[in-house]
Amino acid sequence: MVSLLIVADDFTGALDTGVQFAAHGASTRVVTDLDRDLSRDEAQVLVLDAEGRVAFANMAACQLLAMTPRRMRGCTPGELLPDLQALDAPLDQLRSQAWGQQGVDITLMRPGQPPLALHCLAVVLEDTGGMLLVELHEIERRRRIDRETRLHESARASRAMLRQLAHEVRNPLGGIRGAAQLLEADAETDAVREYTGVIIQEVDRLQQLVDRLLAPGSGRRAVARINIHEVCEQVRRLVQAEYAEGLVIERDYDASLPELEADRAQLVQALLNLVRNAAQAMQGRGTILLRTRVARQVVIAHVGYRLALALDVIDDGPGVSPTMQERMFLPLVSGREGGSGLGLPVAQGIVEAHGGSIECESRPGWTDFRILLPLL
Repeated sequence: MVSLLIVADDFTGALDTGVQFAAHGASTRVVTDLDRDLSRDEAQVLVLDAEGRVAFANMAACQLLAMTPRRMRGCTPGELLPDLQALDAPLDQLRSQAWGQQGVDITLMRPGQPPLALHCLAVVLEDTGGMLLVELHEIERRRRIDRETRLHESARASRAMLRQLAHEVRNPLGGIRGAAQLLEADAETDAVREYTGVIIQEVDRLQQLVDRLLAPGSGRRAVARINIHEVCEQVRRLVQAEYAEGLVIERDYDASLPELEADRAQLVQALLNLVRNAAQAMQGRGTILLRTRVARQVVIAHVGYRLALALDVIDDGPGVSPTMQERMFLPLVSGREGGSGLGLPVAQGIVEAHGGSIECESRPGWTDFRILLPLL
């Protein structure tokens, strides 16, 4: 579905334009707020006139092609970038048909940047004299977003089920502990006291497990403006104290990052889980890098943001297998013997509660867990 946002100071004229586009299959929104922040519109859109020249390019398209609107206006796609000449024949055919749509996959070779695979979807705008609307979609980005969405939805459903189960288990645990304490008080032999002590110990362990299952979604967050580097340093000190020998934690911070609104204690817990997970995967021997950067034009949970904070936890451990990458955010799934399988799901729950996301890329000798938190 093609989406258009029409901004004008004349609502009647803009509405008429929107109706014309909508009649030909485009989803349209009309706003008269000229101060509206348009940077959140993700779709990269070109509108071509009857001669195949750019009549309009939105900001997302300009950023993708690294050109200004003035530079693009009046040029054919092939004049903008040679790789876009692959669109000429399909667009000419579409324009001659005067209806329908065409999809073409192309690869852009941009100086100093890796190749970019695009899916270009062109639609005829009827009753406009042969104008075309072209959407440019980054193929790998769309695949990644779809994959992350699928994994997050699966993990969210699993967490919801386990939280419900944890609520059901919590009350009986209290009763079992109380009964065991009464038995211990009336015990006449050391053997009975030993058995009741084991019961109380195991109940406490299960209670801690239940508390961890409920933690990300329970209670109110103490939100305040925080410096993410103070969070990183606190986590670095904690993990470095646990692994005093063999583990090196390096830092690469972007000092220009602004403060963000967040619950400091929860973010410390989320980052601590990720760093501990990396340290355990390397058995306490290796290098972990904490890196912060500004990420621009990112999409988190289908919402576009102009700026986001990117916090990477990079290690040189054995890596995460593709099979485990598909399952590692599910509760009680652990790739380590004796692991609870709660560290990553808890971290993900905390980050998502802050409107962010966690991504993972891995290969042997290199793993990157990236936290994205929206800024603007």
